[in-house]
Amino acid sequence: MRAAQWDQGKLLHLLPTASHDRFLIKASFNGPLETTPELHVGNIRIRGKKNIAAADFWQFDVPRLKPATSYHLSLMDGDGRTLCEPWPLSTFPAPDAMPARFRLLIYTCAGGHDALNGSSGRPAAFLPAALRRRLLERGLSFKPDAIVANGDHVYWDLRAPRLAKTLGASPAAIAYAGSFDRAQPVFGSHNETVLRRAAGPQIVPLYGALCRSTPVFFLTDDHDYFDNDEATDEAVTFPPDAFMLNLARATRQLYYPEFLPDLGRPLGLPGASAGDRAPGAAEAFGTLRYGRLAELLLYDVRRTLTLAGPTAVFLDGNAENWLKARMAARDVIHLVNVPSNPPGWSAGKWGEWYPDILGEDGKLTTAKTKPYWQQGWLAQHDRLMAAIAAMPGRIPLIISGDLHAIAEGRMHRSGVHDFGNNPIVTVLSGPLGTGDALWPSAFRGIGASPPNHLTMEENLKPIEENGFIIADFTPEAITLKFFRFNYYRQMPDDIDRLEPFRVTELKRPS
Repeated sequence: MRAAQWDQGKLLHLLPTASHDRFLIKASFNGPLETTPELHVGNIRIRGKKNIAAADFWQFDVPRLKPATSYHLSLMDGDGRTLCEPWPLSTFPAPDAMPARFRLLIYTCAGGHDALNGSSGRPAAFLPAALRRRLLERGLSFKPDAIVANGDHVYWDLRAPRLAKTLGASPAAIAYAGSFDRAQPVFGSHNETVLRRAAGPQIVPLYGALCRSTPVFFLTDDHDYFDNDEATDEAVTFPPDAFMLNLARATRQLYYPEFLPDLGRPLGLPGASAGDRAPGAAEAFGTLRYGRLAELLLYDVRRTLTLAGPTAVFLDGNAENWLKARMAARDVIHLVNVPSNPPGWSAGKWGEWYPDILGEDGKLTTAKTKPYWQQGWLAQHDRLMAAIAAMPGRIPLIISGDLHAIAEGRMHRSGVHDFGNNPIVTVLSGPLGTGDALWPSAFRGIGASPPNHLTMEENLKPIEENGFIIADFTPEAITLKFFRFNYYRQMPDDIDRLEPFRVTELKRPS
């Protein structure tokens, strides 16, 4: 059943996030607004804040709300005229409340620009936007309480030696959007126009206002910094330089909300509490807290990456300390790690936790050195895995992004760390938008495989198909429902009837 019609009026897109006492909403309109718009939330009135000089992108920050409350929202222009149809949106339960259940929709790699797909009609690099939208609609039909979109919302790589030639630096991309000038600011220059043309068509047609009543949590990953994680003697693309960081921040400022504050997350983590963002909002490290039932730790492994050999990290030390502190705390029943880069599998690429690289026999090997890979990344991986496995009374679960596949496994060992008594459940959530050219087996010559550092039990070997996961949380268990769609074996109408092809129930340890 396709989503029912809702009158968007002048809206082009609207994406909200929520906590137990606050909403933050990003919206764009079909042209500049001549007056400041106003959001009515029940009896509360919030004036919009302009996110760009052209006055067609706005945000609405709504504090001091009641927990677990459904609000009636309406959007007006400065003269009191309706800008779109009203809609409902609910706050989450209070941090000390115990809800009976929580449902999450999660996926990765939803980006893709139809202008870069060519004219063959085949999903050369990306699933067409119309099909991605239908997959999202199907996920929403199960009425999730929240959505986690785990990285790679934008594919417009600019300098990566391999991938940029077919994406942001390709003739088709330059003809469509123009070229960025890295010596100029993003806003207030020609770069602003290029950003809109590059990023907008990857986000606005997909989401529109579909998620108006479902809080979203957008993680960033490498492509959201406008490059692929590649390292050769020609270029090492990460950590992000100033222009990459500015592009990522500009995209989030316009299109999708930051993470709202959480009492268990320090306000001073990297990318948090910036003066040009909503008070206390965070960009790289976030929390989805649903009462005492569930907490998801959301973390971007690209933004604070370092190249310091044995002391190198993906995650800033303060961020690592925050993760460990939350895993050690006992105020939440279910605590799930949601990193942008996946523990458990490797495709032999540079910016992974693991040193494995594609060997001449077509398999992963550590017999030869992966250029520019850092030993400290693996050391941090092992520290985090040990903390996850050490959580008593909890399911040690990781649901990650980046790797274009659907998979489920049990990590029994990581280096010297033995998790045999409490194996870590690690899951690949499925990519919403990947096309033929970007599956790991096509782009890298190998599908996702367990690295040599791990002892992995692959309960569901990685499947290179589009899909998503519905995760249901109750005090007793977490149930994962896996969905898949194959462009070549199924028709578009099949998306509207997708049912889970695999269901895994994870019981909470006694």
